[in-house]
Amino acid sequence: MSHQLPVECINEVFEYLDDDKINLRSCLLVNRPWCKSAVRILWKDIWNFRYSVDYMPYRTHVPFAIISTLISCLPDESKDFLNKNGIFISTPTPKPPLFNYASFIKILSINRLDEMIQHILKNKQSTNSLSLDYNKHLIAQEIIKMFMNQIPSLKRLYYWNNFTNIPFNIHFTYFHGARDCLIDLSELCCSSDVYPEFFYQLSQICHNLQSLTIEFRDSISNGLADFISVQKNLKDLNLLSFGTKDWTDIIPPLRKLSNTLIKLNVHGGENDVPMLFITTYSNLQELTLIGQISFEELQYVILPKLKILKIPAERPKDEILIKFLENNGKNLRELNIDGIDNSLRESIVQICPNLKKIY
Repeated sequence: MSHQLPVECINEVFEYLDDDKINLRSCLLVNRPWCKSAVRILWKDIWNFRYSVDYMPYRTHVPFAIISTLISCLPDESKDFLNKNGIFISTPTPKPPLFNYASFIKILSINRLDEMIQHILKNKQSTNSLSLDYNKHLIAQEIIKMFMNQIPSLKRLYYWNNFTNIPFNIHFTYFHGARDCLIDLSELCCSSDVYPEFFYQLSQICHNLQSLTIEFRDSISNGLADFISVQKNLKDLNLLSFGTKDWTDIIPPLRKLSNTLIKLNVHGGENDVPMLFITTYSNLQELTLIGQISFEELQYVILPKLKILKIPAERPKDEILIKFLENNGKNLRELNIDGIDNSLRESIVQICPNLKKIY
């Protein structure tokens, strides 16, 4: 009499292999229940392979295998649409796919998808640069349309605007099924210059992000402030400045995050980043500051629940740091400060009685 583990147990065990792609691939060959469980995890995030298109040399078959499998999952009307536009990408088998692979995806990177499609089209010798951009847009459009319809609940979305790679904006928030797909989105990583309609539409759908990362460029989309202002449960905020644009327009919505935010990471750019917006963050527990930061504004800020402070580069003047720690060091457990000498270390230890780790 044979005994098999329940599917729920197999799924639970395989979750621990999330980062072990090699062993997960081996599990595909055991039996159908193992195969189904392993496939579900392998396809949860198909953009993080170490041999992706960012790495040279890389396994060139991987982008083709992923895109061709996704093409095989497209509905017939999408396949016909691509064929009518002269786009023919071979699929792994003429038979229907064993699984609805698109439905397993939990993480979506618009940029990785774009890079994979471009890699495939560039290898088609008959494709010129003009038709490459157009064909890339059509393929991406149909695949993302399928994602919005087939993914029950997307958890993480990456969308970095890159004009050299993404020639057309795909308004995928209007596709059928987009609301159900995106309503429980928990993490968004994007650039500040993504087209405004993306943020406006997402503001109508997604109100419960847990984590938000914004890379600030030389322009800030008109819809970004509205999107930030409707978030009700944001815990983790990462603000990365790589342009010259100031943040004046988004300071008011940033202040509205005061009740929920517990982790803040600010990476300053060419200009000093204004920091007074954090005065309302009474529940903040972890603060990381890197680069050009207006430290003078911080010395009188009160963060009663702060436990972790990281300033790994370009730390403030000693007197500013000491004043900040006098106000916020009582509950501090961990401190990472660039260039601490013995004298400053002794002062910090006296101010922060509960400090467990300093480096």
